[in-house]
Amino acid sequence: MDFNLKSESEVKEYIKNLGIEYRFGCYSEKKPEVCHLLADFLEAIKKDFEKAAKVYKNNCDEYKYGKSCLKYGGYNLTGKGLHKADYKAAYDYFEKGCNLEEPYACFNQGLLLVTRNDQLGIKQDLLKGTKLLEKACKAQNASACYYLSGLYISGAKNGYKIGDSSVKDHDIPRNMQKAFQYALEGCNLDNMYSCANLSQMYAKGEGVEKNEELAKKYKNKALDLLKDANSNQSLKFGLGID
Repeated sequence: MDFNLKSESEVKEYIKNLGIEYRFGCYSEKKPEVCHLLADFLEAIKKDFEKAAKVYKNNCDEYKYGKSCLKYGGYNLTGKGLHKADYKAAYDYFEKGCNLEEPYACFNQGLLLVTRNDQLGIKQDLLKGTKLLEKACKAQNASACYYLSGLYISGAKNGYKIGDSSVKDHDIPRNMQKAFQYALEGCNLDNMYSCANLSQMYAKGEGVEKNEELAKKYKNKALDLLKDANSNQSLKFGLGID
């Protein structure tokens, strides 16, 4: 049946049928990908974050669906749909998602490990965190590539915040060649911040031979990506909303 999406009554009917379809696919046919869509539907359309959280959790625990582990980890990180934030539970669900080969879960788990924040109750582990970011970057997670580049630009030591100028002996030593490589990978995946870093490296000759033409090229790419980001603020429904 075709719907006229300009008609308010038909839009409501379409949304109602969509919810019924997702519930059937999840609860009767037990399809993990449809359960995830149901949770997205509850989150984005119904704004029922408690129910969405339950569906994401169950889909992760019972059906081992990595994207749902990622989403439930995010809910725990912010307390969304739950009584309060639980950073340890967030970490555990990001780890589950990462083990199920969900790159963004690896990124979030790695980020929690490389960040020094005593309030999180998660012990900083730069070596393990860096390996997780590398896994995510290898799986084409642009944000992970960007953060790796930043780690190698500044260097890092357990017990200190990244970029602390008082650090003498780094656990992750500064390495501009690696920083350049990860910035290049991130930029190739259209991360605007990676492109900006890449432009600066070419301009200064850090980690790569100085090249003003390439510095300008990557600066322009960063600006183009920024324009695209500002003009395409749209809901990514059905993809596992960030």
